[in-house]
Amino acid sequence: RTVSRGEPAATRPAAVTAGASLVADELVAIHVRPNADAAVVSSGGTTMALRMLMFALAVMVIAVGAAGQAAPKQIRALIVTGGHDFDRDGFKALWRGFTNVSVREAAHPEAHRWFAPDQAREYDVLVFYDMHQDISEQAKADLVALLKKGKGLIVLHHALANYQNWDEYLQIAGGRFRLGETERDGIKRPASTWKDDVHIRVKVADRKHPVTRGIEDFEIVDETYGDYDVLPNVKPLLTTEEPTSTPTIAWTHTYGRSRVVTIQGGHGPSAWQNAVFRRLLEQALRWVAGSSR
Repeated sequence: RTVSRGEPAATRPAAVTAGASLVADELVAIHVRPNADAAVVSSGGTTMALRMLMFALAVMVIAVGAAGQAAPKQIRALIVTGGHDFDRDGFKALWRGFTNVSVREAAHPEAHRWFAPDQAREYDVLVFYDMHQDISEQAKADLVALLKKGKGLIVLHHALANYQNWDEYLQIAGGRFRLGETERDGIKRPASTWKDDVHIRVKVADRKHPVTRGIEDFEIVDETYGDYDVLPNVKPLLTTEEPTSTPTIAWTHTYGRSRVVTIQGGHGPSAWQNAVFRRLLEQALRWVAGSSR
């Protein structure tokens, strides 16, 4: 890794098939007796009416299953990278595992041009996976305008450390990893901390939220961040009692008209290959896309 000591350094859930495949083991001959009131199959005297009823039920099951298998809406994600190394092959595999999600990467120093209105039409969701500091006044204005119109945003892992000298980014992300000692509202704060390869027990803070729906408490091996800022008005989604971590490790809030989800984890393959993390990220992607205009 290329970062200094002061910097913060995917099995997919098994698909659930809705519905059932009904396959006949064999053809059953139907014998009709002259003057009989009903047709009777040779195996056990089952009436034709019952057989037709079973067939109708089978059709209903297949129809419900087909509806349940309807493909989710196509989502176009723009992933902003740069300023921090990562396992590119593993990260690509994470995104390839999602259904109907297309991905475009925008790397610094060219990434900010994608905030402009004419470029923003090319994607539905912004995903920050960068750790970048320089940003022009025009790029700041474009990003704020984009979010105020409703473009969904996910802030992932080391993107918490973006734009240390731009206070508005703290409001956008709902938190910040401090790369060095800072002073805010007259209070001095030390640099945040990080630790690799920590076995973390994660608690779901809100089981009814669309991002965490269907997810139970889980365990994961990931990088922890300690003593970073989390704004008091965010809605916690995941928490932990791991001593090397700040307690709130995923949250959501609204900036302008945009839904924003911030996930502290996601450092490398041990997280990306975790089935629960993958589900969390995909559900976050689809939920923030609901705010995009």
